[in-house]
Amino acid sequence: MTTLNEIKAPVDGPLKIFEARFRQSMKSKVPLLDKITRYIVKRKGKQIRPLFVFFSAGIFGDISDRTYRAANLIELLHTATLIHDDVVDDSNERRGFFSLNALWKNKISVLIGDYLLSRGLLLSLENNDFDLLKIVTNSVREMSEGELMQIEKARSLDIEEDIYFEIIRKKTASLISSCLACGAASAGASDEEIRTMHLIGEKAGIAFQIKDDILDFDKDASKGKPSGTDIKERKMTLPLIYLINNSSYLERRKIINTIKNNSDDPAKVAELMDKVHERGGIEYARQHMIAYKDESVNMLDTLPDVPARNSLRQLIEFTVNRNT
Repeated sequence: MTTLNEIKAPVDGPLKIFEARFRQSMKSKVPLLDKITRYIVKRKGKQIRPLFVFFSAGIFGDISDRTYRAANLIELLHTATLIHDDVVDDSNERRGFFSLNALWKNKISVLIGDYLLSRGLLLSLENNDFDLLKIVTNSVREMSEGELMQIEKARSLDIEEDIYFEIIRKKTASLISSCLACGAASAGASDEEIRTMHLIGEKAGIAFQIKDDILDFDKDASKGKPSGTDIKERKMTLPLIYLINNSSYLERRKIINTIKNNSDDPAKVAELMDKVHERGGIEYARQHMIAYKDESVNMLDTLPDVPARNSLRQLIEFTVNRNT
């Protein structure tokens, strides 16, 4: 499998420029704010989102100032949503680092999230990037809707597959869609081409989330978040939905009772994870993941045959073959 560093290689230069601009976009004259935003920059992730933006732009033209602003806007708004998520989830860790709320408590964390949202909005308004702002704010709306749908369903545990796919389309895939749509728009793509990139991103994003679902049933916790986290948080993921839908009435009641009342019991969670493996839940989810990934790359293959298209294909393949 192509490594992420190999995939990044063609845009190493633009990524360095992006990092500098991202740091600059968060600067403030308020010392506490500046200290916290420096901490945010230090704990950045794999830079998957800027890669999606740059490769999409590269299919239709050159990486321009508008492309950097698109990547910056998405990263600012996404970082804000992650900070707010950590507050909502009362999470003390993010990507192996302490979360902001663990270090500075909830009030400051919420205000930092609001500050980053405002910086993203101002970045677009000051440069008249209304088309980019429209794409990304629509994505943030969908992410919020998806999160609320998931919280609602976690209370009743009555989720069906179609609802599950609607939740992940909104919660995860909408952001990757906006990366590809914004990248294309920044390079002067037509409305139809932007819509195509949005749909490619949606399918790739659904595949990405299903991969996350599968990884949560991996017992090697060193590969990422501890296994069984989704069950502990009462999230109904595709492997679990498959198990429930293919169990007898009594088994279903027992599974739902475990999720509702024993999700903090490691032995009960491990037993449920084993059952998902034994009944074919992982393989079922994997088949859906591959189907969505294939749809995404097949659509991508209809676009101009340029190096950026191959890089984007490699990135989509990477998201479903990763171990973390």
